[in-house]
Amino acid sequence: MYHPAYWIVFSATTALLFIPGVPVRSGDATFPKAMDNVTVRQGESATLRCTIDDRVTRVAWLNRSTILYAGNDKWSIDPRVIILVNTPTQYSIMIQNVDVYDEGPYTCSVQTDNHPKTSRVHLIVQVPPQIMNISSDVTVNEGSSVTLLCLAIGRPEPTVTWRHLSVKGQGFVSEDEYLEISDIKRDQSGEYECSALNDVAAPDVRKVKITVNYPPYISKAKNTGVSVGQKGILSCEASAVPMAEFQWFKEDTRLATGLDGVRIENKGRISTLTFFNVSEKDYGNYTCVATNKLGNTNASITLYGPGAVIDGVNSASRALACLWLSGTFFAHFFIKF
Repeated sequence: MYHPAYWIVFSATTALLFIPGVPVRSGDATFPKAMDNVTVRQGESATLRCTIDDRVTRVAWLNRSTILYAGNDKWSIDPRVIILVNTPTQYSIMIQNVDVYDEGPYTCSVQTDNHPKTSRVHLIVQVPPQIMNISSDVTVNEGSSVTLLCLAIGRPEPTVTWRHLSVKGQGFVSEDEYLEISDIKRDQSGEYECSALNDVAAPDVRKVKITVNYPPYISKAKNTGVSVGQKGILSCEASAVPMAEFQWFKEDTRLATGLDGVRIENKGRISTLTFFNVSEKDYGNYTCVATNKLGNTNASITLYGPGAVIDGVNSASRALACLWLSGTFFAHFFIKF
């Protein structure tokens, strides 16, 4: 142990740290000479070195005004702080498992010929980016406004970017914690990726899914020609979110599976109307109606036989179907409300 007067010396040294002009900065010609700023990642170990010479009689490391080590004697109660080297030319300590609260100034204080001198080094703790809060998946109707939030921490403060991961590839959307989309369109649905980056480690990445509801529209409906006695299939494809429900009509009659050798199959976006044994009475115009909670749409499809004049049949049938469907849906909503 050191002589009791030793503590008086270091108390005075501590006080001198706050007197302007006394500290000897890193890079000065006189001893002691500490390292330049030390930068480590959170969780790593930081080594603080101080170069001295044989004129030094007493040495200590301080964190601000708190003595960590005096010579080989440990003053800090923190088990992470250990001494590495105490020789006539170097005095070094290590701080293990560094955290953000360890950041700040550290001082190497020495006694030479009864003249205390100090040198200071600043410990910088870097923290990898981490997304702490991000919006949940969201479902909205087309035309609505959407705001997504992505909050991240890290040191240095991370840069937050949003990208749309669409079928067309990644598209840059925003460089901000908030992503705001007004009057959203159906092609803006899908996954949005939030990335937090500060060059300390790999970026932290999270995803949010936006589902955009929109009313049905029929993307494919084709007339079909088939001979009597053969199998005929009419097909209707509709895009919609939520997925559309289908109905088939001939004139003012709704068709159902099992009636007169007819089968209706709905699989995802496609509905098919199958005739297993086509007869003359099966020829004509059919209407496919696709409906979801946001609206409905319809298309006229013709089943015709050999030699039929399709354009004329289609024009007349389509006009009749549109008139009938308009009346049907008007009556439906009138009764409902």
